Amino acid sequence: MCIYTQIMSAPPAPDIDACTCGVLRRAARAATAIYDQALRPTGLRVTQFAILRILDRRGPLPVTRLAAEAGLERTTMARNLDPLERRGLVRIVAGEADARSRLTELTDAGRSALAEALPHWRGAQADLARRVEPGAVRALAAALHSG
Repeated sequence: MCIYTQIMSAPPAPDIDACTCGVLRRAARAATAIYDQALRPTGLRVTQFAILRILDRRGPLPVTRLAAEAGLERTTMARNLDPLERRGLVRIVAGEADARSRLTELTDAGRSALAEALPHWRGAQADLARRVEPGAVRALAAALHSG
C-alpha cells in the first residue's frame, strides 16, 4: 500500500483543542436519543424509565433521595415525576414523619409499564454495546467518579 493511501485511510488525529466536556455532552445526548427512540412505543423517556427502575429496586423514596439516586437535580426530578404521576405510574404522598417531605412510590401500573419497557431498553443497550465497548463505558465512569 502506498503512503498516500495509508495517510488518507488513517483515522483522523484527535483534536487536542476539543473540549472534553463538550464531547462527552454530545455523546450523552446521542446515547439518550438512542434510548428515547427505543422506548418511544412505551411513551417513556429514558430518564423516566430509570426513575421507575430505581423505585422498583429500592421501594418508596423521598423525592430528594430519588433525585440523588438518579443523579438529577431536585427540580429536574420534579419535572420528570409530573408526567409519571399523571399517567398513574408513580404516587407521591406526604411523608409519615414529616408531612412537608414527599415520598414517591411505584404503582402497579408503573410496574406494568416498566415490564413493557424493559425489552425496548434492552434493545437500546445492545445497540449501544455494538457501538461502544461496555468495558470502555465502565472505565470512563469509574475514572470520572474516582476524582
